[in-house]
Amino acid sequence: MNKDINRIKVILVEKKKTNRWLASKLGKDESTVSKWCTNTIQPSLEQLREIAIALDTNVASLLCDSYVNDFQS
Repeated sequence: MNKDINRIKVILVEKKKTNRWLASKLGKDESTVSKWCTNTIQPSLEQLREIAIALDTNVASLLCDSYVNDFQS
């Protein structure tokens, strides 16, 4: 199974935003955002929603396709 569950880092790059920017926007520690971006830990569903809002995207776009497909099967 692919351990990369989220695409937060990819979306940050596409939006030309930094981990520091996202941490500031969400009121989170930069190390927490860094761990999300490296898939060391995963944000909660509520945090994913907040991330999606901050990045002007939807929650599904923050998840890897293989992970989303597991739930659609």
